[in-house]
Amino acid sequence: MTALRPERDSSGAPYDASGAYGHAGGSAPGADGDLEAAVDNLADPLTDPLPGQHPSPWFRSGPAQQEPEQDQEPEQDQEPEQGPSLGSQGAQSAQEPPVTPEPTYEQLYGAYAPQRATETVAPAPGPMPPASPPPSPSASPSYEQISRDDETVGLRVTVPDGPGPTEGRAARRKAAKKGGKRPVQTSPGASAPLSRVEARRAERARRPSAGTVISRGLGEVFITVGVLMLLFVTYQLWWTNIRAHQQADGAARDLQDEWAKGKGKPGTFEPGQGFALLHIPKLDVVVPVAEGIDKHKVLDRGMVGHYNEGATKTAMPDAARGNFAVAGHRNTHGEPFRYINRLEPGDPIVVETQDKYFVYKMASILPQTSPGNTSVIGPVPPGSGFTKPGRYITLTTCTPEFTSKYRMIVWGKMAEERPRSKGKPSALVN
Repeated sequence: MTALRPERDSSGAPYDASGAYGHAGGSAPGADGDLEAAVDNLADPLTDPLPGQHPSPWFRSGPAQQEPEQDQEPEQDQEPEQGPSLGSQGAQSAQEPPVTPEPTYEQLYGAYAPQRATETVAPAPGPMPPASPPPSPSASPSYEQISRDDETVGLRVTVPDGPGPTEGRAARRKAAKKGGKRPVQTSPGASAPLSRVEARRAERARRPSAGTVISRGLGEVFITVGVLMLLFVTYQLWWTNIRAHQQADGAARDLQDEWAKGKGKPGTFEPGQGFALLHIPKLDVVVPVAEGIDKHKVLDRGMVGHYNEGATKTAMPDAARGNFAVAGHRNTHGEPFRYINRLEPGDPIVVETQDKYFVYKMASILPQTSPGNTSVIGPVPPGSGFTKPGRYITLTTCTPEFTSKYRMIVWGKMAEERPRSKGKPSALVN
């Protein structure tokens, strides 16, 4: 490569293509003085300042600006030059342009660059990039800034929005003992952290008191009891009736099947054994009659029971004289006697057995009496209006409704005895 040559030497003599500076033999006058001046301009490399600050053009951060040669000869006519002339170096030093200042960090990497490293790396020699104005805070970083930020491949430190707490445990304890609040700096919009004493007080305030706990417990107990009572009432008023009707209907079918097969034994029956059917046409009631008044074996199964024990023993329907007395539920468990208070004198009450129909006419009613008044089922019950022994029927049940405090009594008198071979009586046909 052929280096550029100045048109004139340091003395002002024109340059000759033969290699001489206006003199024959290739040596210029005053060459020794020029050599000494060029040597004096050289600085010690050990104390050489940073690039861009050295006065010599040999240590500039960028290539020195050179004037274009106007009368440059073609490369084939030029001879290789052994080295630059010392005289020309002195001339260039005297005409050195002002040093361009080093660009700042913000100009190179922008406002969104990561934290500046501790060691500054000098930029590579070359033309300085033009300084760009810093972007506004609301503007988003450009693609060039993001690319420069990624090229650093350095650790990034997240700068917090505000200063964090600067106090230790001892300072917090001291502030808690004084009863004051510790001045802890927090980020904007965040609540100050509580001390241990404040946290304990807040926890105690959140805990419910003893009265609150007791009231909550009582409330839960009352709710539980209420739910249980509702379930019990539903069972008593609805489910027991469904179950009792099913059992009573089954017992009536079994009794009719036995009668059809001729297996019935008139006169003597086991406790709980069905032996007749009671018809109350006005109330649309058809219910089996079983021996005894046991609550679980007879009454709770939807049947009515015949008084047959001890002082409460009564006659059977086919007896020549006597009072045929039966008991039944007014509410729940089938409630066969619920509406017997609606009966009026003359309403038929029919007892059907294996061989006969016994038709009674309602005579009188006793709305309320004591449960211990057993005289109402005697041969001639007082208050019934009967004055002498005869063939009577007595219906007993509880009153008022849904209680068993008193008893309601309904009496009837035999009106007709009809064999089954003659068919049903008119009370059941109509």
